[in-house]
Amino acid sequence: MRLLLDESIPARLRKHLAARQVSTVREMGWAGTVNGLLLVRAAQLFDVLVTADKNIQYQQNLSNLPISVVILSSHSNNLASLVPLLGRMEAALQTMAPRSLVVIS
Repeated sequence: MRLLLDESIPARLRKHLAARQVSTVREMGWAGTVNGLLLVRAAQLFDVLVTADKNIQYQQNLSNLPISVVILSSHSNNLASLVPLLGRMEAALQTMAPRSLVVIS
């Protein structure tokens, strides 16, 4: 499963996802890309967008794209706050279908 970490997620989170193929929005050259265009681009190369943007589910029609979205919802976007959510995220990734949205908190 190919994961793309949004700009709202620290790139250092990738080391905690060693069993996955992980890229970042910045690495792809997509930094600053608006969510709609980002999702279109990401859907061509990735299975899941991992973000901390809680509004993406209300701003975009995810059912039109063959990509799933995981929202990591914590009191902060820092690494220490997000790492504890990864166990639940891994469990969710095991059963996610295309066009799914899961909020992990």
